[in-house]
Amino acid sequence: MLIKELTINAVLLAERMCGAMDASLFREMKVVSLEQAIVAPYLTFRLAQDGFYVLRIENPAGPDPDRYIGPNCLGEEGMNTYFFAINGGKKAITLNLADARGQELLREIIAKLKVDVFVTNQLSKNYEKLGIDYESLSSVKPDLIWLGITGFGPRYDEVAYDPILQARGGLMEINGEENGEPLTLGIHLSDMGASEHAYGLIMKALLKRFITGEGSRIDLSMFESTVSWLTVPLCLSHNFKYHYTRKGNTHKFFAPASVYRTKNGYVYISVGNERQWQSLIKIPAFRSLDKEAYSKNAGRIADVDNLNDAMNKITETFETWTLVTLFKEAKIAISNINNLQEVANDPLVQEKMLYTKDTKSGLKLNLAPPPAMTPFLEEQGKRLSFPPRIGDNNEEIYQNMLGLEPEMIKNLKRDAVI
Repeated sequence: MLIKELTINAVLLAERMCGAMDASLFREMKVVSLEQAIVAPYLTFRLAQDGFYVLRIENPAGPDPDRYIGPNCLGEEGMNTYFFAINGGKKAITLNLADARGQELLREIIAKLKVDVFVTNQLSKNYEKLGIDYESLSSVKPDLIWLGITGFGPRYDEVAYDPILQARGGLMEINGEENGEPLTLGIHLSDMGASEHAYGLIMKALLKRFITGEGSRIDLSMFESTVSWLTVPLCLSHNFKYHYTRKGNTHKFFAPASVYRTKNGYVYISVGNERQWQSLIKIPAFRSLDKEAYSKNAGRIADVDNLNDAMNKITETFETWTLVTLFKEAKIAISNINNLQEVANDPLVQEKMLYTKDTKSGLKLNLAPPPAMTPFLEEQGKRLSFPPRIGDNNEEIYQNMLGLEPEMIKNLKRDAVI
C-alpha cells in the first residue's frame, strides 16, 4: 500500500513539475547557509538562479575571507572583486554562533522563516559547538534538509583546500605535460564539482520530502566528489594496470587530437572516428598523411608523436580562421584557443550572460552564464541582485522578520552577536 501511495505521489509531482516549470516553482523555497570560500557559496549561487531565497550567514568578527581577495574597486570593507563572482542573488546577515544567543537566533530564523534547506561548509568538529548540527536545527524544523560539506567526510576534520583535493584525488596526476610536473586545473573543480553534486542531492531531498514529508541529513565529502570524476582513468588504472598519467594536450586514445600551431596562434583539432579521418586526408594540404599505417585509429595512436609533428608542419602554414573554416566545412571538430575575453564575446555566451547592478554605486557586472537557463532568470531578464555587503540584511531579518526590539538589536550589536 505504501509503495502504491508513493508511486501516486511521484506521478502527481511529475504532473505538477511538467505543468509548473515557471519562475515561481522555487520562489517559496528558503536556504540558510553558513558559508565561505567557494564550495557552499557556489552551491547557493546555483540555487539563487532557480529563484530560491538565499540567506548567507557570516561571523561579524570574521566574515567570508573571499570578501577581501582581488581589487577593491568600490573602496568598501569586504567588497573586493573576487567575492562578486558567485554571490549575486543572495541576502546576508552577521551572526556569531559561538554565542548561545546567536545559536538561539539561528533556530528562530530556521523556524520563523520556515527554512527548507540549511547548508554549511564548516569543519564537522564545529557543528555542535556552533549549534548547527542536524539534531539541533531539525528539532525546530523536522522536515529541514540539512547539508554539510566537508573535505573528507564528517569523521575527518582535516583542512581541505581545492588544490589539496586535486592533489590527493588524482586530478593533478593526470594534468600537465607528459614529462612535466603535475598541474592543478585552471578552475576549482574539487570545489565547484562538489557544489554541483550537492545541488543534485538537494533536489533529490526535496523530491523525497514532497513524497514522504520527511527531511534529510546529507553529508558530502569533497574528496569523494573529486574522485568520482575519475571515471575512465580509475577504471583503466585500477583494473587493467594501465599507466594513466599526464599526456599534455594530446588525447590518450584518439589521434589526431591535440593542440596544433597555426601562422598566428593555435587550434585544437579532434578526430574522433574514421569518417573524420577520411575527411581530413581528402583536404589537399593533408593528403600526405594518407598512409596505410594511419588508416585505423590504433595505427595513428601507435605513432602519435610523429603524426602530431606532421600535423603541425601542415597546420602552421594556415592562418587560424582559414583552418577553422576549412575543417568546419569538412565536418571535423576544431576550435581556435579562445582567451577569456573571446569566450565572453562568443555569441552563444553573450546571450546567456547574467548581470547584476549595484544600486548604491551604479557598478554593473556581467556574470558567467548558468549551466542551463532557468525560468526564474528568464523572468528576471537574467539579472540577479548585487552581492550583499557584510550584514546587508540584518535589519530585514532581525527587526522585520524576527520582530526583535530596537534595544535588543542594539545590545546584540554591542556584544558582537550580530
